[in-house]
Amino acid sequence: MKSYRYYDLILGAYVCVLLCANPIGAAKVSVVTLPWLGPRTYMAGVLFFPISYLFGDILTEVYGYARDRRAVWSGFAALAFAAFMSAVIVYLPPADFWVSRQAAVEQMFGNTPRIVCASIIAFWCGSFVNSYVLAKMKIWTNGRWLWTRLIGSTVCGELVDTLLFYTIAFAGLWAARDLVAVAVDQYVLKSLWEVLATPATYRIVAFLKRTEHEDYYDRDTNFTPFSLRA
Repeated sequence: MKSYRYYDLILGAYVCVLLCANPIGAAKVSVVTLPWLGPRTYMAGVLFFPISYLFGDILTEVYGYARDRRAVWSGFAALAFAAFMSAVIVYLPPADFWVSRQAAVEQMFGNTPRIVCASIIAFWCGSFVNSYVLAKMKIWTNGRWLWTRLIGSTVCGELVDTLLFYTIAFAGLWAARDLVAVAVDQYVLKSLWEVLATPATYRIVAFLKRTEHEDYYDRDTNFTPFSLRA
């Protein structure tokens, strides 16, 4: 396997963003006032979770789908372990002097199994859709018009992520109108992240391609998600 100078660093940053965006981001609901749209309610993690899609775009564009696939599985394993660890910590009996703080621990780390499963499944499916679309668009465009596949892949991946998360987590618990309204708002905000970050992504991709001497095209790639082969 060809070695790269920055791949491991990007992989580590990718997993770090996922682990921070899920438990920390889920701890607060915030209101953001948008131009022309007025106040909108968001889970705070939505402001940071889309960064993982930026990493996915960069990994696929520079190193190829297979190496991004390894990163997605690393993120999946990290999220699954974090969910397991959170559950164990919440359900361990507290010491006598800690009883008064147990409610805070449960509020911070005690997400329901339904929300945890929704988050992990939505991430896994959305990330693979994002990577697949970008890899295919790179071939279709012969490597031109990077902005089209950065935005196009994110629009597809975030759509799958948003639909799966809100359907699995809240269908039957929220009114259909509220569910659709929140999901649409979240989807628009996450997609706008990619548009705003496009200039920075261009610079990072150009730097990595130049430094790593790599610009991978997935012409003969096996796109199954169930593999760790690079």
